Formats: sequence, structure tokens, C-alpha cells
Amino acid sequence: MTATETPEKSHFRQNLRREMIARRMALPAETHAALSAAVRAQLNDGFPALAELIVGFCWPVQNEPDLRPFVSELVARGGRVVLPVVLRTDAPLAFREWWPDQPLTPDRYSIPTPTDGDFLVPQALLLPVNAFDDANYRIGYGGGFFDRTLASLSPRPLAIGIGFDFQRVASICPQAHDLPLDAMVTESGIYRANCAND
Repeated sequence: MTATETPEKSHFRQNLRREMIARRMALPAETHAALSAAVRAQLNDGFPALAELIVGFCWPVQNEPDLRPFVSELVARGGRVVLPVVLRTDAPLAFREWWPDQPLTPDRYSIPTPTDGDFLVPQALLLPVNAFDDANYRIGYGGGFFDRTLASLSPRPLAIGIGFDFQRVASICPQAHDLPLDAMVTESGIYRANCAND
């Protein structure tokens, strides 16, 4: 349940974001690689229909789970994959088609972004999280891009959060504009919107 934002809740969310990013950045390379592979296996087993959809993903930054092998396989099987593009800081994201070996250029946030390719509307979004809770609300980086994007698209894409088990908390204290994920995927399972662990 969302509630009015207060200074205390804002402080809690900022601290939670910083703490979780620091924990993720501290993962040894071998551990991160193994956890990412387990996340990809859960995603592959739990969502076989993604190969038939236009799938948006985020280039991994700050030791987020690496989905590039998974989406590369989707493309190899004939699927279409897109990356987000920031057109304006106060606007929903746009999405450009991505394929392996496509040239990318750092955007204003230093995230690799395609500068050409078709603009497409995603039917599913794989969203990294800094934290998520028992109701499948997520904390991102605080820009609100994905909440604005999900609210603007009709029909709404399937929203699948991507993260690690240690990022799960009882509540992130969601704000009124926060939208819950349809599912959350970690290395150990899939948490659907009803919060059950598959």
C-alpha cells in the first residue's frame, strides 16, 4: 500500500538505495557472475513467452545482474530486444532496438545507449532493482523514469524486476506514484504479484 511521502520515508528510501548499491558493488566478480547466471536461468525457465515479445532490458551498471547473454539468445531465436533511451528527464522513456555488437554511446548518465535503430514499444520490461519488497514494489535510482513509462504505455508491458535475494526487504515504503512489478526474479526464484515464491 502506498502512502504520502514524508521526510522520514524519503530518508529511509535514500539510505536503503545507498546500502543496497554498496552491497551489490562489493560482490566479488565470480559471485556476481554466478548469481547473474542463476537469475538468467530463472528468467529463461519462468518466462518462455518472452521470445515472442518485444523485450526491453537495461544495460547492466553498478554490478546489476547481467542479462546480456539472455537477451542475446532471444535475438538469436528471432526475438526483438530494445534498450531505453532518455529523451527528456521529465518524460517517459523511449526504446530503440538492440542487437549484439550494435554500437552504443554513453548517455547523460554514462549508460551505453543505441543511437540508431528502430523505436519500438516494449511488450515486456526487465527492470533492475536496487531493492524490492514483499508487494513487488521496487526502488530504482530515484529518477522515476520507469514509473512514468509504465504509466504512459497502454497496454502496460509485463514488468519483471531483476535483482538478487539480498535486495529483498519487507517494505520499501512506496510513494503514491510507485507502481508494483508483475513479477520479481532473483537467483533463487520468481516472486509473482501475489508475492508467492515459485
